[in-house]
Order: sequence, then structure tokens, then C-alpha cells
Amino acid sequence: MVEIERKFLVKSNQFKEQASCKTRIIQGFLNTHPERTVRVRIKGDSGFLTVKGISNTSGTSRFEWEKSIDANEAEALLTLCEEGVLEKTRYEIPQGKHIFEVDEFHGENQGLVIAEIELNTEGETFEKPEWLGREVTGTIKYYNSQLSKQPYKNW
Repeated sequence: MVEIERKFLVKSNQFKEQASCKTRIIQGFLNTHPERTVRVRIKGDSGFLTVKGISNTSGTSRFEWEKSIDANEAEALLTLCEEGVLEKTRYEIPQGKHIFEVDEFHGENQGLVIAEIELNTEGETFEKPEWLGREVTGTIKYYNSQLSKQPYKNW
């Protein structure tokens, strides 16, 4: 139950042409404490409840537990979330043996586009597409839990 991922800014919309699918996501946080965040998410027609632990020093890995829940339950839980519910469109882009998930944020975070790649080990190599920009792995202000409190438009 350890998630290993790296995050990057995206420097062009070229990724949209390579996307195999896109999904609307609405998510909020029941708890945004850095040592344990609790997220409620509606992704398409499905609901999820996710608990994440504190990141390691490099920001690449942390505990993650996720459970599917009914979308109606997720909608009800969103009403209990802290202020700052996020809306974004997620694009999935196959790249070599990996899939990049690119989030194009809406609302208070409009203009921010972040790519994430999940890895099996921290040192695993991967192909970098030309639209991939500066790495922001471990930069806390790019965590979704922080974007809900300090949106991109206020930077």
C-alpha cells in the first residue's frame, strides 16, 4: 500500500492529442493534515475514499489506501469536506510501459496542469514525453490537499 509517484508541470497541450481517455474528477478533503489526508473523490460515475500518509523526504512515496464507494455516498461526503473542493479533468496518456495521468485543473486552480506517473520503485526509469516540464515531486504546494487551501490563482 505504498504509492510511488513523480509529478511534473506540463508545458504544452500536446498531451491531449495522445490521451487514451479523459475523465472529470471532483474531490474534496475530510482532513488535510500533512501526516494523514483523507480524500473523497468522484471520478466519472464512481466514488472513492482515500487515505494518504506523510511523504518520504524526497516526496516520491507514501502510504496510500483507497476504497471504492457508491457515487451517491461520495456526493454526500463531499458536503462534509473542508473548504476548497477541486475540479479537474484527468487525461491518461500511455508512454512506453507507463501511463501518465495529466490533471487539468478548473475553477480556483484554472491554468494549472500537472502530470503524474506511478512507478514500481523510486529509481525506476521512464520515457519522458516532450510536453513534460519541470519536476515538482515533493513540492507541497502542488499537492491536491494544498491546492484546495491555497489555490493556484492566489500564488
